[in-house]
Amino acid sequence: MTAKRRRLPAETKARIALAAIRGEKTVSELAADYQVHPVQISNWKKQLLEGAPGLFADRRTREVGSGRERGQQKPSVEELYQQIGRLQFELEWLKKSGGRD
Repeated sequence: MTAKRRRLPAETKARIALAAIRGEKTVSELAADYQVHPVQISNWKKQLLEGAPGLFADRRTREVGSGRERGQQKPSVEELYQQIGRLQFELEWLKKSGGRD
């Protein structure tokens, strides 16, 4: 028989990670108090420490590195004009041909 995996809310994880950062109790003591594995507490602590600088980052720098734009670069103005030119050419061709392929 397998035990059902317990899921903790983000607020609880943050509270545990903050307690680990404060150092008032050891990670083992926190693990016993909250009934979670000590390695998990260490992982939450690491995530909190790595993500904390982003909370205080300048909005302009945060937007540039947002998740949507990380993998994508903004197209240059020249590339956009080229695309507009191609689309206008295709539109004119379709108008002249009557929409027939």
